[in-house]
Formats: sequence, C-alpha cells, structure tokens
Amino acid sequence: MTFKDKVSNLIAEELENNSSLFLVDLSISESYKITVTLDGDNGITLQDCIDVSRAIENNLDREEQDFSLEVASAGVSSPLKLVRQYKKNIGRNLKVKTTTSETIEAKLEAADDDKITLTWTAREPKKIGKGKETVTHQREIPYSEIKEAIVTIIF
Repeated sequence: MTFKDKVSNLIAEELENNSSLFLVDLSISESYKITVTLDGDNGITLQDCIDVSRAIENNLDREEQDFSLEVASAGVSSPLKLVRQYKKNIGRNLKVKTTTSETIEAKLEAADDDKITLTWTAREPKKIGKGKETVTHQREIPYSEIKEAIVTIIF
C-alpha cells in the first residue's frame, strides 16, 4: 500500500463518521507535504479540520515516513471541483468560465449529475422601438464545458 493510499484510507474512515463532510482535494508532494482540502454540505468548522488532522497524524508513523500535514476547508475563492459542491451552492451566484472562453455571472438555479442551470437578467435593446428592456436568460451548462466556477459574494 502506498503512502497516498494510507492517507486516503484514513481520511475516508474519518469522513464516514461525519457524512456531511467530503474530500475536495488530496495532494502529497515529493517532500511528503500532505495537503487535504475539505468541504461540507452545511459548511465546515475548525473542529472538523482538527478531527481529520488528528485522524491522519495519529495513525501514521513518523519513524517510517516523516511528513508535514495541512488540513483546510475549501475557501470562498476556491473553484468548485465536485458535483456535490455545485449542489450545495444552489441559490448562490457563480462566475463560470466555459471551455469556449465565455464568462457568465449568474445565479445557480439547479445542479444535477450532468449539468448546472444558470439564470441571469440583462438589459437588451427592445425588439421593436427604441430603448432597452430587461430580459431573463436561463442556460444549462454540462460540467464538461465548465473550465472554472467560483462562488461570488455580494455585499
């Protein structure tokens, strides 16, 4: 069993105890710096990070392999990576960059296993006459066409 497999198994065991948490990213550098990024359906607390950190640290032998460990939550400015993150953020505003280099800032209305649905309004010229009118747009985007999606915070 590789070192990364051991760490993955320890994280999986700890996350079984709290099913609202999930692993976003796990990386281990050549110098054995372990970086774990977590998220949760209801957010994530400092205690959640501490619990996962202890589960890893207490079950690995530093005599066998020295390592450093960092466990953190997915930050607000972190791109969404998993379908579960999209589902958790329904109702929030996203800035989505597509594979065709298009950028859309819109409200995430729905997310399923294949695609997301975005809704936004725009001021566009009237079809008849002068002036502009507010038009509501809705678009479904498959995950395969999303290059990056970040939750935008509006104050």
